[in-house]
Amino acid sequence: MAGIASTLAKKRALAAGFGTNANAVKYMNQDFEALRSQCLSQGGLFSDPTFPAAPQSLGFNELGPSSYKTRGVQWKRPGELCSRPEFIVGGATRTDICQGALGDCWLLAAIASLTLNEDVLARVVPSGQGFGDNYAGIFHFQFWQFGEWVDVVIDDRLPTKDGELLFVHSAEGSEFWSALLEKAYAKVNGCYEALSGGSTTEGFEDFTGGIAESYELRKAPSNMFQIIRKALDSGALLGCSIDITSAADSEAVTRQKLVKGHAYSLTGAVEVNYRGRKEKLVRVRNPWGQVEWTGAWSDNSTEWNYVDASDRQNVKADDGEFWMSFQDFLSHYSRLEICTLTPDTLTDDSFKHWSICKYDSSWRKGSTAGGCRNHPHTFWMNPQFVLKLDEEDDDPDDNEVGCSFVVGLIQKNRRRLRKVGEDMHTIGFAIYEVPSQFHGQREVHLDKNYFLTHAQKARSETFINLREVSTRFKLPPGEYLVVPSTFEPHKDGDFCLRVFSEKQHETQPCDDPIDATLNDETVSDDEVDAGFRGLFVKLAGADMEISAAELKTILNKIVAKRTDIKTDGFSLETCRVMVNLMDDSGNGKLGLGEFATLWKKVQRYLGIYKKNDLDGSGTMSTPEMRMALKEAGFTLTNNIHQILVARYAEGDMTIDFDNFVACLMRLEMMFKVFKKIDIDDSGSIELDFHQWLTFAMI
Repeated sequence: MAGIASTLAKKRALAAGFGTNANAVKYMNQDFEALRSQCLSQGGLFSDPTFPAAPQSLGFNELGPSSYKTRGVQWKRPGELCSRPEFIVGGATRTDICQGALGDCWLLAAIASLTLNEDVLARVVPSGQGFGDNYAGIFHFQFWQFGEWVDVVIDDRLPTKDGELLFVHSAEGSEFWSALLEKAYAKVNGCYEALSGGSTTEGFEDFTGGIAESYELRKAPSNMFQIIRKALDSGALLGCSIDITSAADSEAVTRQKLVKGHAYSLTGAVEVNYRGRKEKLVRVRNPWGQVEWTGAWSDNSTEWNYVDASDRQNVKADDGEFWMSFQDFLSHYSRLEICTLTPDTLTDDSFKHWSICKYDSSWRKGSTAGGCRNHPHTFWMNPQFVLKLDEEDDDPDDNEVGCSFVVGLIQKNRRRLRKVGEDMHTIGFAIYEVPSQFHGQREVHLDKNYFLTHAQKARSETFINLREVSTRFKLPPGEYLVVPSTFEPHKDGDFCLRVFSEKQHETQPCDDPIDATLNDETVSDDEVDAGFRGLFVKLAGADMEISAAELKTILNKIVAKRTDIKTDGFSLETCRVMVNLMDDSGNGKLGLGEFATLWKKVQRYLGIYKKNDLDGSGTMSTPEMRMALKEAGFTLTNNIHQILVARYAEGDMTIDFDNFVACLMRLEMMFKVFKKIDIDDSGSIELDFHQWLTFAMI
């Protein structure tokens, strides 16, 4: 229950504006300014109890407590490593980022990209930090985490071995911003070892809040140049690299002075008139500031002599930036990564802003973790989102009419779970065209029959075990259904779905409304026939009423004789719920008419249960349970289905008869209580604390 309350509290905080870069969420409720002031007033240096200078902060396997790699590790502050430590010297540069004994080059490439964009860097590395008068052994950094910015506080005790930093360090040894940034990122992900292995796009996103795409250039789409130009126009970060085939290739320089396994930035794309035809060119930057391409269109190459002076690009000598033909770019480079930034990141009004929608949701075993299309009996249970595309792209150079958009599906917090043996799920998504009869409808969760009779319109490029799957699409205006899923069903996980589009769009969750059709099944004393009356007299005893304990005995004697349903018996708690629902007098017992009404209800539930037990197993699976609830008159959201499965399903995701009845009885009681208080049918009620406790304790 506490988990549900914290989720609701978090949603309200986000709605109030928390979680932006300007108003970041305090990670683990640690306030940097307050903690620093406290340390300064007490004259001590900060030691972070939430990420201690201890083995568990290093790792769990290769960097675990018993690993040879962690033997002799000592945690030291910068002042213990050099006489005059600095936070940032002369601005952040590539040489501040040298890899240590951790396989996180993906992260370092992303950090290096930060040094090329001062505005983006300032969002991640807040100003006013250093080793001067306000130094208290405490620093903080801000990261984007699945839809919100978090402010992460750390102390400056860094892991060392033989007097040298174990992980990221600067080339000249006295600059510590990159090592401290890596520590803060390790804290967010649970430990240093959790950072081993990954994609640069992951770092791109956590440092910008943007959405990243990756392209293999040997399979580049036909409009790749157009995509690059649009990305540059929208202020995106673009990185490119040449794959290595062996360790010896790493940072090897080719004959034409390109560096393998090295992260470049792509900074420009133009078309020039060259010998009577259009030539596509791209501008690439080597962050080393030197070592440049020597082929066609390189600095001072003869090709520039045939370009009109007005079209001639600014070509300088050996500054690390160079031009090359787009065709040479495609043939020499292996990969291109594009990170499209959010409007709040872009301070320059000249950039074209993309439209963004984001939703958080989850897959839960038995309720919303339906797996991919290969599992038609459960696929429909996945969360569903409607995407409405109204405006076509402004594409004077592109003959294909349509709406361009990027869908990104991120699985949350999987790195943190590595400590307990978990890792990335294999994830992806499918896109369907919404039939016209469902246009404009948001309160409907499409069922199994829809997906059995409709083909997907598009899908993610692949199902893969990365943190994010993102794919670019171009579809005609219309309404589409996005269904994110794990590859296999019954995999628990939280996710964030984002849609970035060139033009305005609308993305909303598509879910059933919360509603119930509750028929009046009341049986009065006068309507009870003689046979049932005689049975009641025999069961009720001298007081002519049935208590919860007596009801438990009666029901369990009846169900014990049945072989077509499975049950481990009705609990006293379930029987109390039944009595509370039926008891109009308030004395905690059932009279003749009340018991007859309950009996009629249980008989109806039994019929629904047997009808939806499609395989005749005597139990219901959770998909069968969802259909049975609908037949019983309840439409519920995904979140409510998750709660019901967590409360009433067995470990094998089956529901036996007593739990099915208990679920329906409690649902009916909750609806009736609410509707009785909501006399204006407004959809909301107001309770004081006493009333809340009264109803919650029913």
